[in-house]
Amino acid sequence: QVQLVESGGGLVQAGGSLRLSCTASRSIFDLLHMGWFRQAPGQQRELVATITSGGHTNYADSVKDRFTISRDNPKNTVYLQMNSLKPEDTAVYYCTAADVVRNNVRSYWGQGTQVTVSS
Repeated sequence: QVQLVESGGGLVQAGGSLRLSCTASRSIFDLLHMGWFRQAPGQQRELVATITSGGHTNYADSVKDRFTISRDNPKNTVYLQMNSLKPEDTAVYYCTAADVVRNNVRSYWGQGTQVTVSS
């Protein structure tokens, strides 16, 4: 089991920056991957960015060149640096992680943190 706690959300003006943090309850070294999803009101939850245990990253087209995902294994923490924020980035951001147990992939989710970008 992995508990995930997000922090760093808030209100920011368009063009500003925020850094989200997601701290896991245990070592993240062997997790299959970690990442961030977001969900705006009335919208489906969508992928923002992921990072594998090997450090490979993947981004949604809408955030490429603006957002950066990184991980700090000794701190059991994954970060999402968000620059050049736009009003359409407003959403609840959820941290996610996955591990493999007996060939089954298990997914874990945090409680979410609100990001609001004003125009």
